[in-house]
Amino acid sequence: MPEAPSHPTGGTAARQRWMAVLARAGAARLTALLAHAPALPACTVLRGPESGLVMLRGRAGGGGAPFNLGEMSVTRCTVRNADGMVGHAYVQGRDTAQARLAAELDAALQDPARHDALHAAVIARLAAEQQAACDAAAAKAAATRVQFFTMATMRTS
Repeated sequence: MPEAPSHPTGGTAARQRWMAVLARAGAARLTALLAHAPALPACTVLRGPESGLVMLRGRAGGGGAPFNLGEMSVTRCTVRNADGMVGHAYVQGRDTAQARLAAELDAALQDPARHDALHAAVIARLAAEQQAACDAAAAKAAATRVQFFTMATMRTS
């Protein structure tokens, strides 16, 4: 089977990364970053934004039989911008503004002419902020780590 042609904005994996970053960003932060970014093209809403529930499934021990853990609310939105690009977003919770902004950004980021400027102004900054928050949480957890030793490692010869 022939390889899929390279997408000018980085392909499927790159799109998955920026969509993950957008899904974790709040509407207020997206709005603040977009104030200093190139303007987004006008969009037409194709679906949503609408909220609903998804079932979360888990596995005991990572390999056991799947079980229903519970439900989580999500909001989805699909838009088409003036350039014909279609953007999708699924975000945790019921924030319709976040879902719409994320979908509009997804559509705009697919345009090679806008991609680099929007990526630098919004996605790269959000990704750095999210990584810093993750690193801070990991450092806080590492500070409480306890080292356990067994008697075998404490023996002297």
